[in-house]
Amino acid sequence: MVGLRKSYDGSSFAVDDLNLSVLSGEFLTLLGPSGSGKTTTLMMLAGFEQPTAGAIYFDGRSIEDLPPHKRNFGMVFQNYALFPHLSVADNVSFPLSVRKMPKSDVGRRVARALDMVQLVGLGGRYPAQLSGGQQQRVALARALVFEPRLVLMDEPLGALDKRLREQMQLEIKRLHRELELTVVYVTHDQVEAMVLSDRVAVFHRGHIRQLDTPRAIHEEPANGFVAQFVGETNCAQGTVEAIGSSDVRLLLDGGVAVIGVSRRPTRVGDRKLMTVRPERVRIHPPSSFENAFAAVVEETTYLGDRLVAVLRLSSGMPVNVDLGIDGLDQIPLRGQSVTVGWPARHCLILDPE
Repeated sequence: MVGLRKSYDGSSFAVDDLNLSVLSGEFLTLLGPSGSGKTTTLMMLAGFEQPTAGAIYFDGRSIEDLPPHKRNFGMVFQNYALFPHLSVADNVSFPLSVRKMPKSDVGRRVARALDMVQLVGLGGRYPAQLSGGQQQRVALARALVFEPRLVLMDEPLGALDKRLREQMQLEIKRLHRELELTVVYVTHDQVEAMVLSDRVAVFHRGHIRQLDTPRAIHEEPANGFVAQFVGETNCAQGTVEAIGSSDVRLLLDGGVAVIGVSRRPTRVGDRKLMTVRPERVRIHPPSSFENAFAAVVEETTYLGDRLVAVLRLSSGMPVNVDLGIDGLDQIPLRGQSVTVGWPARHCLILDPE
């Protein structure tokens, strides 16, 4: 996709000057809030939306003028889009019928597709006789049955409950690996993007704010929007007060100064945003931590796999702490005075947007 733009009203752009390449065999997720441009991008790639400007290439060939059925891409929708009057087997075989595949091959391909999604023996049922998870498996089988070179998925797990969604994430990941699929996947679920993806493109206001591996996006967000949208974080804005050889001193608006690192050119007086992940914060931090502050415990919450706490600094700034679950000798009590801190290397100084 080169210089891709899409406007619905002629003045504002849902997607603006988008340049994005998808690598063969990769799982690329388009992640962002509602209205960020991710679904519009997918629909242009699928052929359901016509770009206002720019070009889409596949194998070096321009395809933006090709209708969807000639692009030969597999497509999985959030609402499954199954034909209620057709059996599971007939739903799965539909793309083969459209492509006028010989009947001698249809049965074999349908059986293989149902086996891939673990629906062997259910070919004679109808969509209404299946659970939500099973219906989504049928939609997956239908998208894969004709062996497309690219599979597009538009929030396919959004209608499932948490447990089913997690199960289907693992199924999709398995199919991607075993079939060596190339997948472009749209979601607003950050955890889903982290679980499934080789790379993640974070969208905001029609632009890609960062394109990188899940780990890099979590650990090294490019800007304040990415830091706050992907995962939990502690943020505060301030003004750069001093710049050292390897760190930056940021005076927060609440009056507290923090030491952090900036990976972009920074000058004294610049307005920046400080971000530090809750799992990097410690109560009673070691003396090696460059940032340490007096705080009061406001709340602790047990979540089963971890304990989280909300503290408040004397400046009024709230700080969320992920305490984990093992090695907690004493759970901090509400109202307790403590010291809280974090190392400079995990305190990122970023542009606010």
